[in-house]
Amino acid sequence: MAEHGVEKVRELVADEKMAMLTTVGADGSLQSRPMSLQEVAFDGDLWFFAEAHGGPAQSIQANPQVNVTTGSSSAWVSISGHGSVVTDVAKKKELWNSGAEAWLPQGPEDPSVVLIKVDGDSAEFWDTPGAVATALSFVKAKASGERAQVGENEKVELP
Repeated sequence: MAEHGVEKVRELVADEKMAMLTTVGADGSLQSRPMSLQEVAFDGDLWFFAEAHGGPAQSIQANPQVNVTTGSSSAWVSISGHGSVVTDVAKKKELWNSGAEAWLPQGPEDPSVVLIKVDGDSAEFWDTPGAVATALSFVKAKASGERAQVGENEKVELP
């Protein structure tokens, strides 16, 4: 079952362009920001471009514990893990794209541009069969007095 769960997380994350990256602030509060996911086959790691002196990079250097969430109209994924700031120019060039350039026009060779790598430890996903099937499940649950059974939910340890 675990391999199915990892494959399902991979499938649900594959087409996502944006995610919410949650870091721990200096005061211990949780801080979430929308970040652009870099197009890399999901193997338990996620990649984001950021500014070296910006909030996400600074938070991760102080406390590497992070959470990343993605969502669509019918599926959601939450990935817990540890972040690190990566300054490797070759890796930045490998992942560089027009979206990164729009936010960071100084380019991948500039030391103010870094990557945030999230090493996922575990994930949880929720996948529903779509709006119509979900609505029918709610109607059935209301009529029967039982809890709605809507889609799939699983916790997964990542490799």
